[in-house]
Amino acid sequence: MEKVIQVFITGGTFDKEYNELNGSLYFKETHLHEMLDLGRSRLDLSIETLMMKDSLDFVEEDRATIAAAINNTQSSKILITHGTDTMTLTAEYLIDRCKEKTIVLTGAMVPYKFGSSDGLFNLGSALAFVQVLSPGVYIIMNGKVFEAGKVKKNIDKGEFESF
Repeated sequence: MEKVIQVFITGGTFDKEYNELNGSLYFKETHLHEMLDLGRSRLDLSIETLMMKDSLDFVEEDRATIAAAINNTQSSKILITHGTDTMTLTAEYLIDRCKEKTIVLTGAMVPYKFGSSDGLFNLGSALAFVQVLSPGVYIIMNGKVFEAGKVKKNIDKGEFESF
């Protein structure tokens, strides 16, 4: 029985750092390993960084890279860390390009390094959901499951919601 969950890191708020000198946010390295250690994860994970980008900077080629990585892995359970601004676009992109796998995308509204981030909870939720959901593409945020193509980010509320 397959146990390995394939994790693909793409960047997003999840992995941003704060530059104390100029107040900007930037990418240094992923925080995923630290988060998994903090959460005492005992799952069999294969982790690969595909890119470290703000999802607002994603182009078609970035989404194609994600789809290719999903289709090239042997695992049928995929977790993608992704920026929340265009997470729904990537999820919709994957629907017809990646079949017969359970794919969950998650992220954070506040960077993990800020200490008040929702990232750790979202990561744990996504890891739990990817193990039990049927094949398809989903967004997991704030303990909720959303089907790709039926979800939007409500920027006024700072949360995802079905439509």
